[in-house]
Amino acid sequence: MPAGLTNIFKIPELRQRIIFTLVMFAVFRMGTHIPVPGVDPTAIEQLFNNGSLFGLLDLFSGGAFSNSQ
Repeated sequence: MPAGLTNIFKIPELRQRIIFTLVMFAVFRMGTHIPVPGVDPTAIEQLFNNGSLFGLLDLFSGGAFSNSQ
């Protein structure tokens, strides 16, 4: 198994795709912590807590929508 993992990084195109995916994942994760300007935090909290479709969407996004305050 370790030999297979080292072979992954020997293929240039595959290495570039893996690095790109990891960088995009990091950018996305950092972006979820940036607050959105002009958003009323109490209105957003009520929207997600009343059991609507937005609450389900927030559940699938890992809480990113409720953290957009």
